Amino acid sequence: MPQVADVLAPPNAEGTRATVLRWCKAVGDSVVKDEPLLELETDKVTVEIAAPDSGILIEIVKHVNAEVNPDEVVARLSLSAGPRVHAETAVAAKPGPATAAASAAPPAVTAGSRDSQPPLSPAVRRLLQEHALAAADIVGSGRNGRITAQDVTRQAAAALDASNASDQRVPHSAVRRRVAEHMARSLMEAPHVTTLFEVDLTRVLAHRSRHAADYQARGARLTLTAYFVSACARALRAHREVNATFHPDALQLHADINIGVGTALGNKGLIVPVIHRAQTLNLFSLAQRLGHVVEAARAGKLTPEDVRGGTFTISNHGVGGSLLAAPIVINQPQVAILGVGKVERRVCVLEVDGVEAIGVRSMSYLTLTIDHRALDAFQANAFLGSVADTLAQWPVDEA
Repeated sequence: MPQVADVLAPPNAEGTRATVLRWCKAVGDSVVKDEPLLELETDKVTVEIAAPDSGILIEIVKHVNAEVNPDEVVARLSLSAGPRVHAETAVAAKPGPATAAASAAPPAVTAGSRDSQPPLSPAVRRLLQEHALAAADIVGSGRNGRITAQDVTRQAAAALDASNASDQRVPHSAVRRRVAEHMARSLMEAPHVTTLFEVDLTRVLAHRSRHAADYQARGARLTLTAYFVSACARALRAHREVNATFHPDALQLHADINIGVGTALGNKGLIVPVIHRAQTLNLFSLAQRLGHVVEAARAGKLTPEDVRGGTFTISNHGVGGSLLAAPIVINQPQVAILGVGKVERRVCVLEVDGVEAIGVRSMSYLTLTIDHRALDAFQANAFLGSVADTLAQWPVDEA
């Protein structure tokens, strides 16, 4: 006789808390081993959980938005195997969707969950999830009543027109709730102080113009962010107290410099992949690693390891046109975060051979927001001065 097996949450899901984002199967559905079963969302990433064995899903214990602890029962399967098994996390993890409403849609659109409905194509399933629509609410215009991508977009447009007639309440996703809690806690715990420097990036841009094609040919896209990561890694080696964690009885100085880089995901928010041991990487390796994690973030393929262990964070808000943002909330338990503003051509007073002159330079504002419990203005200014000097004096010819 088939046995009932408890499906357990993985013992080490990354993040402070895990929440059920969505179920890929409904009660009564057949489940094949290693097929996606559900997604758990933490404050850092969303992890896909695969079915640990084949059988029938007979009970969902943890529904959408329910919090899940390690080793907790999330579902039960009817199968012929052993009675208690851990679900395995998929290799890839991805940022959660913009709203929790989207998380409720997939069970209605999972192929095989409605025997009377023609199977849905991957493109249709993706559109249904993006627009938080249920397949049961759409009349298909394709062969044998199959739902097409055009059917979904028409339904989404109609729903948008209807929603514009009145106010809307868009539920927060689990990621948005966790970020809100994390930011509020950071502001309550740490007294934030921001210092502002102006940096000359003329030599950095000249270096980039000279070497970008060679870097690209060797497999690395040379972005300005790579220079900021490199300059910060150098400054953090000289000012170790900025690469630290504050404890009530001590300041923990980290040996490794693990720099997180805020990466925007459009309307879905942002995530902070980490460049681990940045102090060991040259500019080419930093650019290569940075390109990898940013691409993975935007494709929804970050792993838990990619967002773990950051000791310092960079927020390049200037890519969106912002000149200055302060204070940028510190990513606890770190003690500082660098903000990078938009690069602008500005008229500046220069000193050439001891004589003042007027010139045009590529300038940007840098801010350093610190936890004033751990750092003082003297330390913050010394660190930010080191970063600015490294960038302003960048060797143009050095590859």
